[in-house]
Amino acid sequence: MARFGNSVALLRNREFLSLAGTAFARSQAYSTIIIALALYADAFGTSGFIEGLWGTAFASVQLLIVLPLGRKIDTGNAKRWLLAGLLINVLVFAGYMFIGDPVNAEIVALLKSVGAGALWTTNGSIQVVLVRMLQGIGASILWITGSTVVGQISPDDESGRWLGSYNQVAAFSSLAGDLVGGLLLSMYDPLQSRVVFIVLAAVTMVAFVLVYFELRDNPGGGVDDPEAQSGIGTIKKLLKLPMLRSLVLFRLSFSVGKMAVIIFLPILARTEFGIDAFAIGWILAGGKLTKSLLQGYVGDLTDQIGDRAKFVAAGALVYGFGIALIPLSLPAEETMGRFYLGYFGHGQELGGGFLVLFLAYAILGIGDSIRLPASMALFVEEGEKYDSVASAMSLRSISWKIGQTAGPLGVGLIKDFVGTVQAFLTASAFVVFATGVFWLTHTMSGESEPAVAD
Repeated sequence: MARFGNSVALLRNREFLSLAGTAFARSQAYSTIIIALALYADAFGTSGFIEGLWGTAFASVQLLIVLPLGRKIDTGNAKRWLLAGLLINVLVFAGYMFIGDPVNAEIVALLKSVGAGALWTTNGSIQVVLVRMLQGIGASILWITGSTVVGQISPDDESGRWLGSYNQVAAFSSLAGDLVGGLLLSMYDPLQSRVVFIVLAAVTMVAFVLVYFELRDNPGGGVDDPEAQSGIGTIKKLLKLPMLRSLVLFRLSFSVGKMAVIIFLPILARTEFGIDAFAIGWILAGGKLTKSLLQGYVGDLTDQIGDRAKFVAAGALVYGFGIALIPLSLPAEETMGRFYLGYFGHGQELGGGFLVLFLAYAILGIGDSIRLPASMALFVEEGEKYDSVASAMSLRSISWKIGQTAGPLGVGLIKDFVGTVQAFLTASAFVVFATGVFWLTHTMSGESEPAVAD
């Protein structure tokens, strides 16, 4: 029987604990910075296009590096890649410390004096774009390497449990980023103070120490004949697998809808309703709480029940329903009662818009909890058929990044020229379309997964 305690028990494994530390540091930083983006959007008065560019900048560099990175991990020492990714994230936080800082004028002048003026700018919104690009590199390294190592060192009959629990730690960390990060951002303006990013850097260095001392050297990867498995050749072989093709097509469209929500929902909360960082964190916490509670449990269920494709489809449909609820926050702001949210001597009066956004994001978390463990386990299983788990995870990431690159820009333009409601409904439509394509291609392939015996 699947149990929530299984995920906690895995933390007694020191190697899993070190990998969970990387997930914790990565996810906490990601969710905290997503809230910071809403504050930047409000402070800089950005358009939907620029806000979308913040998402596209993050994804575009990942799209470029994810395939060669996967092969490097397959053929190299994954531990070193994890350590490198953590150090890159520390540099990212240093970059955020200088967003909007007056010292940027001096930095640009110095760079121009050596012919490198194009490397930085005094425009705050463009500074965010540049730092987001570096953040995308660090996030790719940590995500692909961490997921690959967890999948490869886990026992053969417990991959769903390990991957589900790994994601559960990331979800809990993201929840901490929403609440603690939101609180810190409400107390320390990121354009005026560096406290928030110093805290994120400290958490990342703790994860670095855990990996350095607790994770075995060269965990996973290191295939015997790297020359026989070039990146493109491996991807072509993997794409001959029917299940993998269906999953790739699914993620191409699904990512458009999901990434639009991740970028624009906090911005909607800030710019339309004036919700502060702490309250935005609570909105996002609705989804993270359901994810952190349910993912490990659902991972166990996928191991026991099998037929993971049904979990992927069901979770995606739940997610699409959650997105469709977001536009209801606009009329709800005035029609529902108002209440006061207080914290540490501060607070804010909130309306129905907050409540609807909280509910919608909680439903999104349920959808992800159903979908993610099954999706990741399927990619690991398919990759193991060619001794190329990291390449399979890279393909998983590539298919996501294509939609993640185009989605925020496209939805941002819809927001600018059509409207906010239409932007979110478009995102929901992409998710429903992705689910239909996945189920159709999976069914037509005639491939089914047998149930796993208890």
